[in-house]
Amino acid sequence: MKDIQKKFQVNSVAKHKTQNCLVLLLSLLLFYSCKSVGEKAPELDFNEYYSYANNGVIYPSAKQVEMLKKVIPNKTFEPAPSINDRDYWGKISQTNSGKEWLVKAISSIDEKPEVPISDSIYRKANKGGIRGIYKPRYYRTMQRLESYVLAECMENKGRFIPQIETYATAIMNMKSWLHPNHDDNENSVLEGKRVSIDLGARRFGSDLALTQQLLGEKLSPTINKRITEQLKWRIVDTYLTSCKENDKNNHWIKSTSNWNSVCTSGSMFVAISTSKSKDERIAAVGSALNSMKYFLSGFGQDGYCSEGAGYWNYGFGHYLYLAQILYDYTDGQINLFDAGNSEKLKNVGNFPKTYQIHPGICAPFSDGVSHVSNDGGFAYNMSARKYGANMPVNPKKAKTYDSYSAVFQLIEWEYEAEENSKKEIYQSINELPDYTYFDDFGIVISRGKQKEPLSIAIKAGHNSENHNHSDVGSYTVVLNEEIITGDIGAPSYIAGAFSKDNPARSSWGHPVPKINNTLQSNGREFEGKIKETEFSKDLDKVVIDLITAYEIEALTKLERTMSNDKSGLGEISITDTFSATKPVTFGTSIMTLSDYEIVNDSTIILSVNNQKLKAIVSSDSGTVKITDEIVPVKHLREGGPAYRIGIEITKPISEGEISVVYSPYKDN
Repeated sequence: MKDIQKKFQVNSVAKHKTQNCLVLLLSLLLFYSCKSVGEKAPELDFNEYYSYANNGVIYPSAKQVEMLKKVIPNKTFEPAPSINDRDYWGKISQTNSGKEWLVKAISSIDEKPEVPISDSIYRKANKGGIRGIYKPRYYRTMQRLESYVLAECMENKGRFIPQIETYATAIMNMKSWLHPNHDDNENSVLEGKRVSIDLGARRFGSDLALTQQLLGEKLSPTINKRITEQLKWRIVDTYLTSCKENDKNNHWIKSTSNWNSVCTSGSMFVAISTSKSKDERIAAVGSALNSMKYFLSGFGQDGYCSEGAGYWNYGFGHYLYLAQILYDYTDGQINLFDAGNSEKLKNVGNFPKTYQIHPGICAPFSDGVSHVSNDGGFAYNMSARKYGANMPVNPKKAKTYDSYSAVFQLIEWEYEAEENSKKEIYQSINELPDYTYFDDFGIVISRGKQKEPLSIAIKAGHNSENHNHSDVGSYTVVLNEEIITGDIGAPSYIAGAFSKDNPARSSWGHPVPKINNTLQSNGREFEGKIKETEFSKDLDKVVIDLITAYEIEALTKLERTMSNDKSGLGEISITDTFSATKPVTFGTSIMTLSDYEIVNDSTIILSVNNQKLKAIVSSDSGTVKITDEIVPVKHLREGGPAYRIGIEITKPISEGEISVVYSPYKDN
C-alpha cells in the first residue's frame, strides 16, 4: 500500500510539473502572440534619431545605426509578391489598372529598344541642354520595361521575357544613366571618370531592381548576375560613398528640392531590395532618413512648397513613396508619414488645395505650373489617405501607365481593393477659403467671391528659394478662371534656362520695382518681409517691405501694398512707395501673356478669351511713362509671347509712389 501510495505521489508530482511546464509554455506563446498581434512594436523616435546625427554628414552615426538595428529586418525588401504567387497576380490581372498595363505591354511588344542613345546625341544634349532629343526615348524605354515586367507577372507565359532581357541589357550597356544635361561639361560620367545618380539614373536602377525582384529565376543567370553587379556599382556604392564624403557626384543628398526625395527614394529602394548585407541596408535607410530632414526643411511649417504645385506632386510624391516602402519594410516602425512633425506633414499634404487661387489655378511662381489637376495622382491620393487632404480618389478613374511608375502602381494596388468598394472616399475641392496666408514664406492668396471672382496671389519670399527666380513682391491676378496678368512663369528647360541673367528668371521679367536700373540681387539675404496683413469679408490688405531685396545704398524705404476690395465687381490695387537719400529713377511693370491695349498714358486693357481687366496707372510724384516690349525668351513653359509693360516716373526723385489698380472691364 505504501509502495502504491509512494508511486502515486511520484506520478502526481511529475504530472504537476508537466502541467506547470505546459502552463508556462502556453503563457509564453500567448504573450508573444498577443505582443505580435495586439501590440505594435514601438516606432523609431525621429527626434532622438536626429539628435545623434553627425553634423553635416548624411551617413548614419554609430548611435543612429544602433537604433536602426532594432527595426531593420534581416531580409531584403520585397516590393510585391514575386511572379510565383499566382493568387496575387491573378487578382491583379482582373483589376482595371492591371488590364491597362497589360494592354500597353502588348501594344509595344514588337517595338525595338531606343536606348542606349549614341554618344554623339548625349554630347549634343549635354552641350545644348536639348532634352527633346533624348528624354522621350529614356522614358519610353523605362515605361515599356515596367509594363513588360508587370504584364509577365500577370500572364506568366514567358512571352515578355525576351523583351525584358533585351531592354534590361540595353539599359546596362549605356555608358551613363544620367540625363545628358546633368553630366558636367566634360561628360565625365559618360567617359567613365566617375559615377553619379540623377533623376534618370535612379529610375533605371529602380526598374532593374524591380525586374530582378519580381521575376527572379525567370531571368537568365547571366542577366541576373549582371543586374546585381550594375546596381551595386551604379547606385548603391556611389550613393553610400557620397553620403559618407559629401562628394560632388550626388550633391542632391542635402538638397531641399524635389531632387532629394526622388533620387533618395530610388537609391534606397535599390539598396534595401538587392543588397544582401544588412549593414549596407541599414546604412542606406539611415542615410535616407538624414537626407529627408533636409528635404522637409524646404517646406514651411505651414506646408508651403516654394517649388510650386507641379514639383510638389513630383517631389512630395516620391517622399510619400519612400515613406510607404519604409513603413512596409519595417512593419510600421519607421513612420516617415509623421517624421516627428505630424502637423507639418499634414500641412504639406494639403498644400495643393490651399495654394490654389481658383480651383485648378495656381500662381506660377518660380518654376511652378499655373494649372493643376484635381482628378487624382499618386501624391494627391496618398495625401488624401494619410493626411485627410480634401482631394478626390476614385479608383475607377485612377491614372496608371502615363503618370505612374511601376513602383507607384504596386503601392496603389495595396489600397485599390479597399477603395474599389467605396464610390468615392475623398471629395473634390468645391470651395476655397476667402484667403490663405503662408506666413513662413510670406505668401498671401486673396480670393474674390464675386460671380466672376477677382483674386490675387502675392509673395514676399526670398531670392534663394528652390527653382528660384528673383521675384520678391511678384503676384498673379486671376479673373474668374483666367490668369490675366502678373508672373509669367518659368523659361523652358533648354540651354541658358537656369541662368540668373535669363530675362524670365531675373526681376526684370517680374512685376516688381526697378530702381536706378538695378534689379533684385540673388541670395538668401535678399528677401521680402510682410509687415502688415488685414483680412475681412470685403477687404484683404498686405504690406510687404521690399528694401532688403535690392542692393541700393541710397534706398531708405521700399514697400508694396496690395489691397483686394471684394465689394461690387472687385478691385485690386498694387502700390509701391519709396524714399531715398538722393534722387533715383523709379519704375515697376505689368507682366502679361495676354492680349493688351495701351489706351492712353494711364490706362491699359488686358484680355484673355472673354475676360478683360482694366489697369489704371497713377503717381502723385511725377509724370509716368508707359513703354511695352516683348520678353526676349523664345520658350516659356506658360506659352507666349510674354510682354513687359514698363511703368516709370520720367524724372529722378527722392520719394514717391506708383499705383496700379486692376478692375474688371466690360465693353460698352
